[in-house]
Amino acid sequence: MDKKSILIQILIGLAVLFFVVVSTSSSAFAKADKPILLKVPSTYAATLPGLGTTTTWVAERLHIVSNGTLKMKVYEPGKLIAPFEILDAVSNGKVNAGYSISGYWEGKMPGSSIFSTVPFGPEAGEFLAWMYYGNGLKLYQEMYDKGGYNVHVIPCGIIAPETGGWFKKPIESLDDIKGLKIRYYGLGGKVLQKLGASVSLIPGGEIFPALEKNAIEGTEFSMPAIDTKLGFYKIAKYNYFPGWHQQATVFELLINKDTWNSMSESQQMILEVMCKAATCDAYAYTESLQAKVMADNAEKHGVKNKYYSQELLTAFEKAWLEVADELSATSPMFKKSWDDLSEFRKNYDLWENYAFLPRGLDK
Repeated sequence: MDKKSILIQILIGLAVLFFVVVSTSSSAFAKADKPILLKVPSTYAATLPGLGTTTTWVAERLHIVSNGTLKMKVYEPGKLIAPFEILDAVSNGKVNAGYSISGYWEGKMPGSSIFSTVPFGPEAGEFLAWMYYGNGLKLYQEMYDKGGYNVHVIPCGIIAPETGGWFKKPIESLDDIKGLKIRYYGLGGKVLQKLGASVSLIPGGEIFPALEKNAIEGTEFSMPAIDTKLGFYKIAKYNYFPGWHQQATVFELLINKDTWNSMSESQQMILEVMCKAATCDAYAYTESLQAKVMADNAEKHGVKNKYYSQELLTAFEKAWLEVADELSATSPMFKKSWDDLSEFRKNYDLWENYAFLPRGLDK
């Protein structure tokens, strides 16, 4: 065989080898990144800014970023799974993912609200600092693991302060709280209950009918631009601030752990990074909306934007610290998380006290 023939044989051999290597690598990649469709029942209607829009923001981009290996289909509240059943449904594999908020599981895991929002707690920047660079996310997952839930949790969305509540009459003293029928979320609800209110927690879509039928006399749900879409201003003309019970609120994407473990590292990273991006988007988007809505509520709908008296804020904070002590005595997971967050905040105080300009009605 001459040199030319030998060279041709070598080139053919190299081409075959290259084809085999590429084919093998492609097959391994395809196997690792098998297409996954996340079916995500949501607690929040897709029209609600920063709540429902966060999942749709992810869903619109996820298949592009993942080159089609990850897709997300979002279901409106109650269409696939009822809002308060999402955790169990994701855990037992009825659905492979869900979007909600940890405080909806208070009946299952007392104190779970601490991973969504804390009365008189951290603002958005501090909360995310604890979640991502403190022990927050580690403890968040630990709560679900110790609770026996087969889920992987990813923080996915944050908003700044909510309103302190919508009421049919002025709230001027603790006497106005006693006996008040009100919808209030999570740990803030426990505070008002301690102060004598009759507190219930119902999904967003059920609040307006409850107000209309006088089943409740007041409610909180979220920020003005979100609450306005639910029509609270039509019935409750007193909108109180500040949102002492929710200075920042974190939302969660729950993934069935078997589904999560079936993902490649690349897919897992894509989902985590997309949720971080969605968290930034939710924060910026909702902050852009509130002032105009507040002004419109006052000018067009006769809403009175009110600020809680210092007497009431002091009473709320005192009651909250009592609630925190009670939960710490009965829920080891809450105590562990509360102690860790408190220590983080204690260290953060030096920066917070020096770095930020004063603000508020009395500045």
